[in-house]
Amino acid sequence: MTEGAPMVRVCVLTVLTLEQMMSEQDRNSLKTPLYSLHEELGGKMVPFANYLMPVQYPLGVMAEHKHTREHAGLFDVSHMGQVVITGDGADVWLETLVPGNIIDLKPGRIRYTMFTNEDGGILDDLMITKRDNDMFMVVNAACKEQDIAHMRAHLPDHLKLNELTDRALIALQGPMAATVISRFVSEAKEQNFMSYLEAKIDGVTCFISRCGYTGEDGHEISIPADRAEDICRLLLSEPEVEVIGLGARDSLRLEAGLCLYGHDITVKTTPIEGALEWSIGKRRREQGGFPGADKILDQIANKNIKKRRVGILPDGRAPAREGTQVLDARDNVIGEITSGGFGPTFGGPIAMGYIKTEFSEKGTKVFLAVRKKKLEARVDIMPFVPQQYFRKH
Repeated sequence: MTEGAPMVRVCVLTVLTLEQMMSEQDRNSLKTPLYSLHEELGGKMVPFANYLMPVQYPLGVMAEHKHTREHAGLFDVSHMGQVVITGDGADVWLETLVPGNIIDLKPGRIRYTMFTNEDGGILDDLMITKRDNDMFMVVNAACKEQDIAHMRAHLPDHLKLNELTDRALIALQGPMAATVISRFVSEAKEQNFMSYLEAKIDGVTCFISRCGYTGEDGHEISIPADRAEDICRLLLSEPEVEVIGLGARDSLRLEAGLCLYGHDITVKTTPIEGALEWSIGKRRREQGGFPGADKILDQIANKNIKKRRVGILPDGRAPAREGTQVLDARDNVIGEITSGGFGPTFGGPIAMGYIKTEFSEKGTKVFLAVRKKKLEARVDIMPFVPQQYFRKH
């Protein structure tokens, strides 16, 4: 899921441009509970999703990316929405809005899914956690107001929706993340991927989910806002941990083949076109009962789609940015890049985008219109870098 982060190209803007962005938009931008800490640590703050967020720190985007892949990176994702639905049958009701299997979730388990509209388009992607007595959700920052309005418009009288505006959200990601957090919460080290627990860190009750959006192992931690800075300082005092900005978060998720809402998936794309059919369980495929089910299930059953999200590897070193046209050998436009940049761990340019289905097979040769040049590329499978999620065997 996710959550949107600015494209990597933002990170190479000049300081002057960043300052201009700030002066134009920061008056109306919100601040997370960790804003002062970001400034103290030298974060370059830019407007994003109505918040001022750190795009990078003095370490630099490339080094931040590599540190997360090799050790542990700490991200502020407090701009995302945290929502709780309480009342009998909250899971049954939520399942009427999403194609994911929510009813069969066991307490303490998390599901990635999407809000869809009646035409099968994706309104947002999100994480839903079934807790003992309610449903806990994390939605994208840029969509949270519309998501909450969407839920309220369909909310039965016996259910209650509560947006948690008094909590911060951080992500500790990387191969050493579990080792670090286990020094404060021993049971977190053996948490399975996509599972949830509540535990105290430094005496503070936190919501700890073993998930993230970098392709690495790690945890997302919801913390009372007034203690968020204390907890972050505690984690940053560990030798494996560095603070990481949204620029590196974007390059990490791109290497992992993960979608950025508003770019790689939108209201104009269905889950099947977006190669997200794995998120629709067998029972939902059989029973339907969610917005856009007729179209989405037809696309699954009959492979009835005209475009498909794929990975694309440009030849050479020139990256293909969002909006780059994908061409066939005769210069016909067959698609468009939705995310692209340099993959520091991959070691070269990588991209994803939509192309006509007949060109979507791995290894298909395509061309990219980059700076008035026609560059060769090929379709490939994602992720570009192996995902390292922790799963018990």
